[in-house]
Amino acid sequence: MGFKEADFPPVDPPAFLNEPLRDRVRTLSTHWAEYGFGTPKMVHVIYLVKIAVLYLVAGISLATLTSGLNPLHISDWWNEPIVYQKLILWTVLLEAIGIAGSWGMLAGKFKPQTGGILFWARPGTIRMAPWPDKVPGTGGDSRTVFDVVVYLAFLANLLVGVAMPGRQSASFTEAMANTPLDVDASHGLINPVILYPLLVLWIVLGLRDKVAFLGSRAEQYLPAVVFFAFLPFTNMIIAAKLLIVIVWIGAGVSKIGKHFTNVIPPMISNTPWLTIRAIKRMNYRNFPNDLRPSKLASFQGHVLGTLVEIVTPLVLLFSGYKWLTLAAVVLMVCFHLFIFSTFPLAVPLEWNLLFAFLSVFLFWGYPSWEGFGVADFSPTWLLILLAAALLVMPVLGNLRPDLVSFLPSLRQYAGNWASAMWAFTPGAEEKLNSDAIVRPAKNNVTQLEQIGYEPEIAEITMQQTIGWRSMHSQGRGLYSVLYRELGEDAISDYTIREGEFACNSMLGFNFGDGHFHNWRLIEAIQKRVGFEPGEFTVVWVESQPIHKKTQEYMVIDAALGIIERGTWNVADAVEEQPWLPNGPIPINVTWRSDRVPSRSTVTGKKAPKRQEVTQP
Repeated sequence: MGFKEADFPPVDPPAFLNEPLRDRVRTLSTHWAEYGFGTPKMVHVIYLVKIAVLYLVAGISLATLTSGLNPLHISDWWNEPIVYQKLILWTVLLEAIGIAGSWGMLAGKFKPQTGGILFWARPGTIRMAPWPDKVPGTGGDSRTVFDVVVYLAFLANLLVGVAMPGRQSASFTEAMANTPLDVDASHGLINPVILYPLLVLWIVLGLRDKVAFLGSRAEQYLPAVVFFAFLPFTNMIIAAKLLIVIVWIGAGVSKIGKHFTNVIPPMISNTPWLTIRAIKRMNYRNFPNDLRPSKLASFQGHVLGTLVEIVTPLVLLFSGYKWLTLAAVVLMVCFHLFIFSTFPLAVPLEWNLLFAFLSVFLFWGYPSWEGFGVADFSPTWLLILLAAALLVMPVLGNLRPDLVSFLPSLRQYAGNWASAMWAFTPGAEEKLNSDAIVRPAKNNVTQLEQIGYEPEIAEITMQQTIGWRSMHSQGRGLYSVLYRELGEDAISDYTIREGEFACNSMLGFNFGDGHFHNWRLIEAIQKRVGFEPGEFTVVWVESQPIHKKTQEYMVIDAALGIIERGTWNVADAVEEQPWLPNGPIPINVTWRSDRVPSRSTVTGKKAPKRQEVTQP
């Protein structure tokens, strides 16, 4: 890829757009294998400048100067707890504003490149409450003035927490008096009085809008803020260690299975600094004919990924040996810096830098042999209770992924995601640009046209994302259901969109979470623009439960609601090529609405007897 020029698929645009969908997907997935998204390197430089200015310079300067420390004297502040606390609040602030993760062109935001605050501080935009039918006062799908006030108060509270000087802490002073660690307790800790309203606002925000809540990465940082507010110093540090270890191990456990290996090749292919195409091809079994992951990709995924994320955190939590701990700290720092360097499409760059710093701060700055080990937490029953509380969402989310977002389930990077494909009849997608949908952005293709792309180039650019989705396990299943629902011949006439990128333009945020664009979002869109039956079809799939071999999908017609439910075997999906040269994988239909015609399964067998189920 060039500095200013993209590595665009080598196709004649008019001819390519008239090709059958299967041929287009093969071209796009093959091109991705060598070039990734083909983004100009200038875009990556913009991200690095953003990180350097907004996160490192501004964040560190605010955290240190407001705490009586010199940001240039790293040795004076790297292990100061108030700097650690403020960097976490600063990270939450940037995430909540929408200028950290899921920002910019790599996340499908072209004009504007910021979602977040432009959506969440604007009355009338779509709001996605997690339990609107169960929690009083959270119904509806439009953002109100009350929602905007809560959100802006949340941001203001975060900024106050970063800007205010620390308050002396008796537990901090006592802990430092009983340890040889060279830490100046006079800088204090964040005043818990600032954190109490912050926690209340955060919870209210979450009950009203799960998108803004998870956009602030609450599953990562809210527990830490609870520790800051309520635990004495030594317990706070140990609980923070437990939190980050559970995050790591949860992510590692989620990678055990058939999905994660499929994440590695397209991620490596999209790495901007890796320009040797031969190395990228090594992650595929037999490029260009077989784009399933190679043994090398599997090794990278399950040894350098899964094994490292499970074993190394346990070493950090329980090791009492200095050099073993140091080696584990270095390994986790390298782990996060590598992920940072690949520029994943959700671009969680700040998160990875913060976790690299936390590895050093928590486990090297406050090692277990200096009184900050698990055994030093008191009382023990409280530690057990905290551990159980931190494990509730990951355990429930892996057993019942339909109940818990993949973010609090700690399945980041696992490849086992709820996801979707959107299909529009010719011209129907233009309805999404209606002013009835209050938002600061148009759909993705229109955004590209607004920044100067020719219509055909804009279309092919966004079609690259459906090629990317096809390279993941659930993509083969989604395409299989689409072929079955729309017809092998007719499907090529539809406009096909990848759900995550489309969701970004609707809600201002997505982080790979299909729960953001489930049937509730489609229902909210339909209320505003009114698609006719058949104009807008969504195939949506839930994550695979850890104890099952199948994934459950649904077909949604925007005008008719959920019209079909079924399953496919994950093993069938991972064994196919992205473009499904052998046809759709077998689908098991468990229910189909009487409002639409029945269809046989893709294996040619008669569909199972309809099972009337209660639709949400």
